[in-house]
Amino acid sequence: MSAMPTRMMVISDLDGTLLDSETYSSTAAGPALEALKKKGACLVLASSKTRAEVEPIHRKLGANTPFIVENGGALYVPAGFFRAPLNGAVSRGEYEVVEFGTPYATLRAALKDIASIIGTDIKGFGDMTIEEVAERTGLTRQEAMLAKQREYDEPFVPLNGSLIEAVCREATARGLTCTRGGRFHHLLGPNDKGTACRFLIQSCGCQLAASQRRLYTIGIGDSANDLPMLLSVDQPILVQRPDGSYDPTVRLPHLLRAPGIGPVGWNASVLTILNAA
Repeated sequence: MSAMPTRMMVISDLDGTLLDSETYSSTAAGPALEALKKKGACLVLASSKTRAEVEPIHRKLGANTPFIVENGGALYVPAGFFRAPLNGAVSRGEYEVVEFGTPYATLRAALKDIASIIGTDIKGFGDMTIEEVAERTGLTRQEAMLAKQREYDEPFVPLNGSLIEAVCREATARGLTCTRGGRFHHLLGPNDKGTACRFLIQSCGCQLAASQRRLYTIGIGDSANDLPMLLSVDQPILVQRPDGSYDPTVRLPHLLRAPGIGPVGWNASVLTILNAA
């Protein structure tokens, strides 16, 4: 970090990163979360989860900061977080919302069309009952209901190599994107977590520049789905997957590999950076 006074922003994936992949608990990251609060750092959640899912997690963490939903489909900013209205934002309740994603109905129709063209059934969240989503994800029934309230991203059951390649080709031909998360593939628009992160970072940087301060950004993820986010920050961090390995597709020059799985690695790496600051 430079000698100029800094404001730290930590942008984090949720499932398998800040939240344990099985229990969905952030308890193991508690010490680092508390240290970030004391430092006045800005914690930004960036997830494939829906707004309905992220909001209760956001409240539980005591954060009054922006968050990113559905793989960069939209950025939710608490009203008053910025001194001036954000370009392109719409007012929605207590938030300013900047939308980057493609409407869910468009994605659902495209996935059905792609499945027909390549000659296979593709099961998306929209095809599943609440009970099936709960069974496949380990969520409670109530949590699964929130997970199905999708607006910009359709998760679907993983396919084998040749089929997923065909899906990705067809998605690209339609101006859409196909990516892989921790449990599912995802069909979404030309947005990703990086799109929303760069917008937020630029907006925060401009506001801090007026007060002669610099923004220092940290991004934490566990999979290729997080790569666009990790590319947008000063310090990218990759936590271990449940089997103790690191996603081999995430390669960056200054990548810090956290010494631990999910929130355990999250906690260790954030504390290391804070102690060195």
